[in-house]
Amino acid sequence: MSEKSETAVPITLTPEEQAVWDAKAKVRVLLNLWDLGGGKMKVKKGDLTKRIVRTNETSQRYLGVLGELQATGAIEYSLVNRVTLVELTAKGKEVLAQGLKSKDSLFEFDGSQIGTRLGNSLLKWIRHQDGAASVAVEKGKADVGTIASYDDFKAVALDVYDSLNRDYNLDDLVPIYRMRRAIGERVGRSEFNEWLLKMQAQDIFQLMSGEMPDITADKREDSITISGVGFRNYAKRLNA
Repeated sequence: MSEKSETAVPITLTPEEQAVWDAKAKVRVLLNLWDLGGGKMKVKKGDLTKRIVRTNETSQRYLGVLGELQATGAIEYSLVNRVTLVELTAKGKEVLAQGLKSKDSLFEFDGSQIGTRLGNSLLKWIRHQDGAASVAVEKGKADVGTIASYDDFKAVALDVYDSLNRDYNLDDLVPIYRMRRAIGERVGRSEFNEWLLKMQAQDIFQLMSGEMPDITADKREDSITISGVGFRNYAKRLNA
């Protein structure tokens, strides 16, 4: 089911209805932007527009919403090689989290059906947040700020591995995607890959491929592919 199958709200609205529509649209825009860019990358404005505009709507209807998100610092625009890019800021992630979790939020899905992509985007957000929260299981062992060095990453990665392995009875085979999501935005994707490979080179972890019955595209993306070697989805701690 494509995003276009989602029911669009009628164009003619009262001021009160328009305010509710705008509030919901902001959350949808931010959620789709987060999904397209993985929460870190800039996205082509055209790609974002394709995701948010529903059946019987036009991109013009979103100009006010996008303008307000830009004005509040939730999104930022840039021009690269004549292509307009949109970036979700830290402020935007806060707004998105508030919009999805707050009891006072007006966000809900319209109609009786939702587009598959929007629903999957929401699932990815929930899983990401759930994974990021698990890093706090071992309280006091690591700084909750940005991970800026390999040594810091190694300490956090070992804590996360041990916590996941113990709490979920993973039998010493911890999915890499769960480690990545647990560490979350404290480290960039490229640094995570580089430093995890360094831990393997130092015989701290063995990165392995194995059967994962519930694997999805986003879990595969959050695992790791080693150049010249192949896909790896599990980490096993050595010399524990």
